[in-house]
Amino acid sequence: MDVQFPSHGTTRCETAEDTQAFGARLGACLEPGDLVILDGPLGAGKTTLTQGIAEGLGVSGRVSSPTFVIAREHPPRGQGPGLIHVDAYRLVGESGDPIGELDALDLETDLTEAVVVAEWGGGFVEQLSDSYLFVHLDRTMAVSQDPESEARIITWDRRSALL
Repeated sequence: MDVQFPSHGTTRCETAEDTQAFGARLGACLEPGDLVILDGPLGAGKTTLTQGIAEGLGVSGRVSSPTFVIAREHPPRGQGPGLIHVDAYRLVGESGDPIGELDALDLETDLTEAVVVAEWGGGFVEQLSDSYLFVHLDRTMAVSQDPESEARIITWDRRSALL
């Protein structure tokens, strides 16, 4: 990941558009082989954030939840990396081996040449890379303060899988 993006931080995104804009800034800093793990409850904005990441990466295809297909590939429009968008919870399945399961999907894109964004990935897919960006999306705090709020608190930090 490009060092221009902070290794950790917190931001508040008031709308889905703000979440996508944050994702676009993040996506513009991602490099081939990067792993981003998204964590948060249903409706927290994981797919919305991934839509922004896809915009920042400049990839093709409509980004939607990978829940029913396990993984979606989005090829680059230019020279940058492609995007592999994964539902990690379903990916791991009974084997507990995300690398083996990704290989079994017979993806056209080499993981070292793409950015992998894994929804529900915490505790499952860290072994795909020596380091990764863990992103937590929280809507609970904002909604508890204002039930009409669409805001999300996004917290991220770079982690090493080797620790």
